[in-house]
Amino acid sequence: MLRLPKFTWHRPASAAEAVRRVADLGPDARYVAGGTDLYPNMKRRVQRPSHVVSLGACADLRGTRGDPATGVTVGAMTTLTEIERAPVLRAHYAAFAHAAEVVSTPLLRNMGTIGGNLLLDTRCNYYDQSHEWREAISFCMKCDGSVCWVAPSSPRCWAVQSSDTAPLLGAIGAEVTLLGPDGERRIPVRDLYRDDGIEYTTRAPGELLTQVHLPAASGWRASYRKLRRRGSFDFPVLGVGACLWFDGDTVVDADVRIGGAGSFPIPATATVEMLRGQRLAAGDAATEELVRQAAQQAYKPTRAMDNTDHEASWRKKMAPVFVARALLDCVGRIP
Repeated sequence: MLRLPKFTWHRPASAAEAVRRVADLGPDARYVAGGTDLYPNMKRRVQRPSHVVSLGACADLRGTRGDPATGVTVGAMTTLTEIERAPVLRAHYAAFAHAAEVVSTPLLRNMGTIGGNLLLDTRCNYYDQSHEWREAISFCMKCDGSVCWVAPSSPRCWAVQSSDTAPLLGAIGAEVTLLGPDGERRIPVRDLYRDDGIEYTTRAPGELLTQVHLPAASGWRASYRKLRRRGSFDFPVLGVGACLWFDGDTVVDADVRIGGAGSFPIPATATVEMLRGQRLAAGDAATEELVRQAAQQAYKPTRAMDNTDHEASWRKKMAPVFVARALLDCVGRIP
């Protein structure tokens, strides 16, 4: 049995107090929301904070508020179960509710939060192992070692971003608020990530993700498609978030983000460029052919590597398939 190491547990009553506590404790402190990611990592000794600052008592980080006509804000401590069941989200942000619904199992969704899912640690077959297993291979670049065993000649870590909600929220243009010792800042979800398996977010030290801001629910349609070995429980080996903005049935803008295939949600830029200005109609054969041709452009940027479940080459081939499915979901919902 893997056991947690010793640490000091803190329970502040607000987000501001949590930020002050982490600033006082220094770099050896970590925030914890539901604990579904941090605590297993601590058991494997890949994260070893001496202080854990719980956000469980921070009521100001919970709940959903706002109007779909102008935008809805979701507190970072809102659980994934609460998101998948919230009537306003199911009615007006169905793709977001679905992305939350397909995370892991009901038990973990009851504990896991939207903030935690967006900041999920990058994963790798050589990293998410016990200390003894990792020691046997002389550790890896992400923790205690100096070599990325996925690509031993690479100067960087290739651990994979496996959040289900990040590709979808990035695609729809959602934003997040970060609270730090120097105050708040609000940035697009797209700008929260960087292409590096170790330094995978742009958060400053001590910053706390406090809110997720959804755009006004009009003029666009979105979808999330997930590939995994089992129909429940597993992390995505490919997760596609897609969004189309319409003027009538003409695409005025689009965004497609590919998760589970790189260290950040990869933008399918060429796919988007092929769709802008095109007329798309549900059930139209020409539309379906155009979408499939555009989706094929997602093959090249997908960086599936041998560091997660399923064969890398097959996962890469699945990227255009799942991009096409997500885009056709959006087309099928044109008013």
